[in-house]
Amino acid sequence: MLFDFHASDAGFTDELVSPFARVRWGVDSEYGHLRDVLLCEPPHLKMVPCNEVTRDALNKGLACCTDTAEQQHAQLVQVLEAEGVRCHFVAPHEGLPDLSFTRDTVLMSPWGLIELNPRLPHRKAEVAHAVAAVKDLGIPWLASIGEGSVEGGDVCILKPGVIVIGVSGERTDEAGAKALARQFEQRGWRALFCRFDRKYLHLDTLFSVIDRDRAVACIEALPDEFLIDLIELGIEFIPASVEEVQKLGANLVSLGGGRVLSPADNVRLNQLLDRMGYEVIPVALDQFTRCGGGVHCLTMPLSRAPGR
Repeated sequence: MLFDFHASDAGFTDELVSPFARVRWGVDSEYGHLRDVLLCEPPHLKMVPCNEVTRDALNKGLACCTDTAEQQHAQLVQVLEAEGVRCHFVAPHEGLPDLSFTRDTVLMSPWGLIELNPRLPHRKAEVAHAVAAVKDLGIPWLASIGEGSVEGGDVCILKPGVIVIGVSGERTDEAGAKALARQFEQRGWRALFCRFDRKYLHLDTLFSVIDRDRAVACIEALPDEFLIDLIELGIEFIPASVEEVQKLGANLVSLGGGRVLSPADNVRLNQLLDRMGYEVIPVALDQFTRCGGGVHCLTMPLSRAPGR
């Protein structure tokens, strides 16, 4: 059950109530209508060679233009707002080039905000900034993961009652994954673990839920045990190729109601989703993908309508 947070629950007086204090905060799926999202503008974005995608881009001589990145991010915000999504922002900070990838540092659960534990030092520093950005919204705090490492790109709230946590050892390790899983298991949820090759960085490069019973997945890069678990849960797969994954083509966001945010250059998958009846909303994000993150990485849901 998603929570309703009221100012009185936190001891606020009426004159101090945030205009968002009575918003129905919480996320219990990847496909419920997206209502609120956390983002960060990218004036300090740069290509940090800490993942395969960025190292490959650098080897190809590609560079990151912050002016173009800011234009692309502004267009993403415009698209979200046009689709009825309220956008909230983390303040950019020099020295934190990956802060725009808000998905990785905190997680909104059905019961409150969870501080995650990124592996890299420059990403660990992002957590406090993300928490500070939402402190005046009236969002309850649930927990802080202090064991191991765990990043939000490896977390998929599959559907009400089921969370998936990717474990490659690159960014999320066994200890961090199990510590996060306990937060859900002790509240009656089931946790599935997906162990995959560390070269793919995060689970959301290989697997993105786009509807209640459907996901885009790079089947050849996912373990059979995980695929069987999903099939038993009634999940259908739309296949993404390894080549598409390398361009973050499987890194998608469901806005709910059959609407899917996808990279503009994701030609085959976008055409396929369109033919299947989805409303594909293309966004140009090449300045971000060469830095190792796509549209899923750039958006951290704070509120979704309850999944069904």
